[in-house]
Amino acid sequence: MNEARYECRAAGAIVASMLLEIDAVAFRPQRPFTLASGRPSPVYIDCRKLISYPRIRTELIGLLVAKVFERFGYEAFDNISGGETAGIPFAALVAERMGLPMSYVRKKPKGYGRKARIEGEIYPGQRVLLIEDLATDGGSKIGFVEAIRDTGANCSSVAVIFFYGIFPGTREKLERAGLDLLSLCSWRDILEAARRTSEYDTATLAEVEEFIDSPVDWQERILAG
Repeated sequence: MNEARYECRAAGAIVASMLLEIDAVAFRPQRPFTLASGRPSPVYIDCRKLISYPRIRTELIGLLVAKVFERFGYEAFDNISGGETAGIPFAALVAERMGLPMSYVRKKPKGYGRKARIEGEIYPGQRVLLIEDLATDGGSKIGFVEAIRDTGANCSSVAVIFFYGIFPGTREKLERAGLDLLSLCSWRDILEAARRTSEYDTATLAEVEEFIDSPVDWQERILAG
């Protein structure tokens, strides 16, 4: 990990540049994407693409692990767990870098065999860090953490590469569930990085900024036609 580079730019700016470089970000205000909630969005991000770029992947995991150590400490965890499916490769990379066991959590139990929801080993009393690619409103993170806690382990920390950071009440929801969220990058970081390039027109970025500043109002306007 090149520490000198990280002293020059914040993690959010570095990760935003990575995501833009590999075309993991799309702006399409005229033909909005549909989120999992069914509501429209002028932006889309695919963090899964990061695993196909070894140099970027290595730098990114270095940043994420450094942030985990800074926030939580060097000996804070006994197990790294990934959420099915996008969180699994990132959890494996973080566990390898930190020298810790790795597990993963299914969205729902298998319909056969042990009908397990946890794959790998998580033991009662272990301190588990959940790793995911991104967080929008935090709902799926709470579901994964509840499954981890059902094993008797402790899980109060979640680390993600990308956090939307725009929907009201998300952090409060996570706090009520006893979760501390760490993230590397948000839509505001992406917007600032996009403005530093000449690849996006002013009108597109203005529309994206409107969504970021007030996502619910933007969605209601689009849905109303």
